[in-house]
Amino acid sequence: MGVIRPDIASQMVDLCAALLLLTCFAIVAQRRLSACVDLFALQSVFLAVTAALVAFLTGIHHIYIAALLTVIIKVIVIPRILKKVIERLNVTRELVLTVNIPPALLICGALVILAFYITQPIISLGFLLTKDSLAIALAIVLIGFFTMIARKKAVTQVVGFLVMENGLFLGATAAAYGMPLIVELGVFFDVLVAGLIIGIFTHRLQDTFDSVDTSKLTELRE
Repeated sequence: MGVIRPDIASQMVDLCAALLLLTCFAIVAQRRLSACVDLFALQSVFLAVTAALVAFLTGIHHIYIAALLTVIIKVIVIPRILKKVIERLNVTRELVLTVNIPPALLICGALVILAFYITQPIISLGFLLTKDSLAIALAIVLIGFFTMIARKKAVTQVVGFLVMENGLFLGATAAAYGMPLIVELGVFFDVLVAGLIIGIFTHRLQDTFDSVDTSKLTELRE
């Protein structure tokens, strides 16, 4: 690891992971759709920095490619797609929530505690670059899944899905030192295609129901 001490390296990765987790809470507390997209882009910046840091500390160079793809796809391309969807639909705020913001934040706090509890047996093995990143990654996945449930607008549900993917990527990078390059490329391609498909789906939902509230889809059963 060169001149960087292992304990300092661990703290640096933990700091980036904590910033990712903090953006999750900010997304849950946000009603403005464009702000949710911006926060996702910011979270992806922290994820790219984490990946680059892990690549530097471990000497696994293909993680640099994953960090670069994170910036291109998750910081630039997907946020632009979602911003265009928001402008096209002229929907700026989420007025009705399945779970209001204060209890939602409490639930997210409970999910973080649960994630740390679940990962304790693995953390105690002591083979990880950082002992907290795996728990934080699981917490991000759980909060992303909760966001998909707690929000009604298709755009914020998409953000929840992307947050989940960020959590999985953090776990794979910081805990397992990345996946094989071909797998990482496949995952990024899938995420990009999913963003494009979701953009088309959201347009169709607006055209059909004059709303991007996914609860309207229950009308199709009638």
